[in-house]
Amino acid sequence: MLYYLTFLQNFLTKPLRKEGDKGATAVEYGLLVTVIALVMVVGAILLGNELSALFTDVSERL
Repeated sequence: MLYYLTFLQNFLTKPLRKEGDKGATAVEYGLLVTVIALVMVVGAILLGNELSALFTDVSERL
């Protein structure tokens, strides 16, 4: 059943697709990877500061 739904979807959307958009897709994936990397770096910096403060607080209490 899934095969037939996929076939129908591809058949109906084929006129809407462009053949020369492979470069655009690569750019979109590149931008997506860049955004994910930035979020990871910012998260690591913020989490690193919080962990450092937590460990400092624990060590002072000991």
